[in-house]
Amino acid sequence: MKTNKTLWAGIAIIICIIIAIVSSGSLQGGQNIYEVQPNLSIPEYKTDTARAIEAYERLMDRYMDLTGSHLTTVGMDLRNIVTRLDSIDARLTELDSRLMKIEQALVADKASKTTEKYPVKIDSPVNTLR
Repeated sequence: MKTNKTLWAGIAIIICIIIAIVSSGSLQGGQNIYEVQPNLSIPEYKTDTARAIEAYERLMDRYMDLTGSHLTTVGMDLRNIVTRLDSIDARLTELDSRLMKIEQALVADKASKTTEKYPVKIDSPVNTLR
């Protein structure tokens, strides 16, 4: 019976060793793979031409913004000028009509003065067809 107990104890120990070997990955030769993601930021390498092109693009962006702001200013100035020209045109039209009335009054006054100096007689009709 003692050999039986020893046999069962030996089998139990062998089973425990087999379970330990099976559950252990390092003894089986398996490798654990770890994925590492670095959080380093390395500036990108730029050539002199790339830097010159970027500087030119920045300069052009500033120039376009400046041109746009000046164009809006010019547009507002033009609106003001057009409004002023319209008011001048209205005043000139008013002055033109007043001058026309004055000229008509002068022509009528001059005509009445000439008829008073040289009155035309309508009594005797003149036959000019002879």
